[in-house]
Amino acid sequence: MLKTTAVATTFCAVAGAGIVGYGEATAQAAQAQGQTQWAATTTARGHGDSFSGTKRIRVGGYSVNVSCSGHSAARKPVVVLMAGGGDGLDTMAGLQKSLSKKARVCSYDRLGEGESDRPNGIQTINDSSKILTGVLDRITGDRPVVLAGHSLGGLIAARYAPDHRDRVKGLVLMDATIPALTAGISKAIPGSATGMAAELRDQTIAVNEGQNPEKFVIADAKVRSAGNIPVQIIRHESQYAEVPDYGPALEQMWAEGQHQWRALSGRSGISVAAGSGHYVHVDRPDIAVKAIQRVTAQATAHS
Repeated sequence: MLKTTAVATTFCAVAGAGIVGYGEATAQAAQAQGQTQWAATTTARGHGDSFSGTKRIRVGGYSVNVSCSGHSAARKPVVVLMAGGGDGLDTMAGLQKSLSKKARVCSYDRLGEGESDRPNGIQTINDSSKILTGVLDRITGDRPVVLAGHSLGGLIAARYAPDHRDRVKGLVLMDATIPALTAGISKAIPGSATGMAAELRDQTIAVNEGQNPEKFVIADAKVRSAGNIPVQIIRHESQYAEVPDYGPALEQMWAEGQHQWRALSGRSGISVAAGSGHYVHVDRPDIAVKAIQRVTAQATAHS
């Protein structure tokens, strides 16, 4: 099961001791964090809280843990980092530290993750979107936003953007969970499969049905347009060595799913992060940083 869980991180980043790269990602993030205390400054009405560090805010009756750092002009989008399923904002700390040298960057723990409250029950994309809207209202105000999400965080960002075009001006998807994962894995790993492959299929479907820390139902759905905004999609180079019999089919499924995200915008691009596994921003932070900076610059130019 540990090996199965390790491979399943590609789909939804379910946290656990057996996850490949999870311990490394957390250790690097903790070392890079360096901002565990909230340093309060003034609140600029209309532009969001101008604090640096971490604090908890109230959103929809829940306590949500947020982190912000860096400064930028009001017309430049705030970069909001969204971690994968099973991960807290600490796994984005290294990326946030690098980006905040030139931009205002924030991250948050979704309900069920990190230091935020646990959800009261099953969550859908609408529930997660309401929390995200509340967080953005508080930390970004009326400023434009670039959402940069990894894995499940990428899927939520991509589902959120089409309904919030007035706010989301750019997207970076780092090996985002694909739009139709349940159907995809059911096809890539047939019902006749046994052993680790069958466990991977069954576990992934269970996670998609809400058996995850966020109690979040990861439903298959078509990709909707988010307008003519810059979108950069980055996918892993290799991830499926643990299931060699079905590895090629899984890689094809994942690659096709990443290409489906291109329907988000006519200004979308896709690339492969050479030498990376699922945690693109940990394995190749240079690629992630450049992609986010590029999208932020493009969004600023069109604001």
